[in-house]
Amino acid sequence: MKNLNIGMIGYGFMGRAHTNGYKRVNDFFKLDYRPVLKAACGRDAVKVKEFADNWGYESIETDWKKLIERKDIDCVDVCTPNNMHREICLAAAKAGKMILCEKPLAMSAEEGVEMCEAVEKAGVANMVWYNYRRVPAVTFAKQLIDEGRLGKIFHVRSKFLQDWTISADLPQGGAALWRLDVAAAGSGVTGDLLAHCIDTCIWLNGLIKDVSAVTETFVKERKHTLTGKIEKVGIDDACIFNCHFDNGSLGNFESTRYARGHKAQYTFEVNGENASLSWDLHDLHRLNYFDYKDEGPLRGWKSIHISDSDHPYLKHWWVPGLNLGYEHTFVHQVADFIEGLQSGKPASPTFRDALETQRICDAVLKSAKTKQWENVGR
Repeated sequence: MKNLNIGMIGYGFMGRAHTNGYKRVNDFFKLDYRPVLKAACGRDAVKVKEFADNWGYESIETDWKKLIERKDIDCVDVCTPNNMHREICLAAAKAGKMILCEKPLAMSAEEGVEMCEAVEKAGVANMVWYNYRRVPAVTFAKQLIDEGRLGKIFHVRSKFLQDWTISADLPQGGAALWRLDVAAAGSGVTGDLLAHCIDTCIWLNGLIKDVSAVTETFVKERKHTLTGKIEKVGIDDACIFNCHFDNGSLGNFESTRYARGHKAQYTFEVNGENASLSWDLHDLHRLNYFDYKDEGPLRGWKSIHISDSDHPYLKHWWVPGLNLGYEHTFVHQVADFIEGLQSGKPASPTFRDALETQRICDAVLKSAKTKQWENVGR
């Protein structure tokens, strides 16, 4: 088994989620590579040392450029705010490192194109952490659609609802709240939440052609953590958009951080001529399915418990009937990435795949400003 030396840049929530994937993958998947937690990097030496000691990293760095220069690092994992993705990924590609980057890919499609060209020129393996593809029920939905069981698709609808930014007293910026700072995040719920919905739905149903969007920033000013001053809020608190898919189906998407009572309600539904399916993150091990061929008084939606060995990924885990959770999606993504290294067929979404979601996000934000339908530029 070959070592795959990991250099983690960032140590927050996503850094923990990714690290757990690296630590557990060889316990359940038979692979030719074994991830080794070689170094963790963060600007705060005390905090990154605490993270490294807790999770088992061999060393730390406080300068990401030094981490990339290290000869003992094979793969760079970028878990930083969005405004740092481009610079780090370009440097890592130039150094010949494999790259796993948090979503969204970049601050804009223009940056994303540059990043794609860099990794493709360098010939380095790359992937973006759209982990919800790796929920077994979501992967199973993909299989059913690809098999043609739904027939012609008419509608796709998806939403991602949260409620954690409703208080006007919540500041913006800094290590904990950079997602509320447009300079660090690029956008609000569009890049943070809708990006997940978009990635999953274009994976399931194909490309989006054009969009019509509205956004709203409910709290216009917030105190900035770093400056201590009251500053204008530049991110979108809520977004709704309609779209046309290339296959002729219609799409409806919604995301907000102002839906009281919802911490992470991520759902999608796909309606076809022969069948429909739906999924809810709050019940992530179930896929709801309606088949038009069902006749008689027992016809209706059925809830399929995705926990058997013939369901995606499940043969690697427990006996039938036992559930998997959020953390397993990262184990699956690491396994798929490594299997891509072994087979020479890159696991998706690559940077190039994730660029499509970035283009759609850009079109959504542009449409909200112009108040017109906008084409997805390619």
